[in-house]
Amino acid sequence: MILNIRVDHKIADIQSMEHISKEIDDLFDKLQEKYSINEYVEISTCNRKEYYIHNENIAFDDELLSHENKSIIIEYGGASVMHLLRMTSGLESMIVGEDQILGQVKDAKAKAVKEHHCGKSLDLIFTKAIHVGQVVRNKTNINKGSVSIGSAAVDLAESHLGDLKGKSVLVIGAGKMGKLVAKALAEKELNAIFVANRTFYVAVELANDLDGTAVLFSQLDEYLLNADLVISATRAPHSIITKQRLQDIGLETSELMMVDIANPRDISEDVNDLGVKLFNIDDLREIADYNTKLREKEFDEAEIIINEEYILLKNSFKIMEVDDLLSSLRKSMEDIRQRETKKAYSKLSDVDGSSKILNNLTNSIVNKIFFDISQNLKQAARDEKQDILESAEYIFDFNHE
Repeated sequence: MILNIRVDHKIADIQSMEHISKEIDDLFDKLQEKYSINEYVEISTCNRKEYYIHNENIAFDDELLSHENKSIIIEYGGASVMHLLRMTSGLESMIVGEDQILGQVKDAKAKAVKEHHCGKSLDLIFTKAIHVGQVVRNKTNINKGSVSIGSAAVDLAESHLGDLKGKSVLVIGAGKMGKLVAKALAEKELNAIFVANRTFYVAVELANDLDGTAVLFSQLDEYLLNADLVISATRAPHSIITKQRLQDIGLETSELMMVDIANPRDISEDVNDLGVKLFNIDDLREIADYNTKLREKEFDEAEIIINEEYILLKNSFKIMEVDDLLSSLRKSMEDIRQRETKKAYSKLSDVDGSSKILNNLTNSIVNKIFFDISQNLKQAARDEKQDILESAEYIFDFNHE
């Protein structure tokens, strides 16, 4: 069974998502303890938290899956796979058509492979999902001129500050999201751009690309005091900017604008008490809605591609299901061949090479017989003739001791 457990921007605001993400982790841990899950992929971004699980023992009616929190979505089988295909295609993103989710899914799969918990089923599904995401972007205009969460944050800043020309901007975090912010800022005629990151050389690399200045994290307070705009996108597990911190550095009242696109959030809400204009991911929804309207005509074409690829994926699964049967059949035939050939060896003289001839003959016979059986069973799998597959398992009796 394929199981998807998730929360995303469609059903939860940023504050709720922080708490629900922890609930989802707890739910996964309980399922792991109960079912010893060996095959799963975890996806965690600023807009979503998801687990994809493959486990044949999890029951649909398990009380653990009867979760009271309506913001946690639990889907099974085809529904969960279709969601993944739509997600990699950019249709489930807050910023429809954005390319970042495709890279995030690739990274999640790579991590699962590296940690040895991405088995055959999830490998097949995620390989297909990544392929679908690429096809949709190549064959439609879903991502043409697309914006990212990072560039949307810059658009949001401009909608409140006006032209950013001559402004001093501090970007906190030089990871993927920080780079997207920086890329959008590079097009503006700023007075100065500063990049702060816990790993300083990463900040240096990004600052050099922007003709900006890298900032040590220990010097952050100095630049907070002098910035017109702060955009924060770190992976810190807790707030790094609070009302108390700003007061400690001498900032009592300010019209400083801060945009927090991290999850968990980098900036605590109490900075509003100082007059700071604080915005977070939830405030990007208006820009996201406008972006969605621009791409509505691409949805139908993308959905057609997704549906076609989903059918191909289902066929791949049918063949994968029969592969184990064919493997067992092949092994059974090979065992018989080797036993019977060994008996014949003992009765033949190998002076004239008859043993080699006999081995080649029996091997050829098995291959020819197995080919027809293999093709017929694969066709039965494609046609969903489960009774034929079950009959084959019974007839060949691979589990017989």
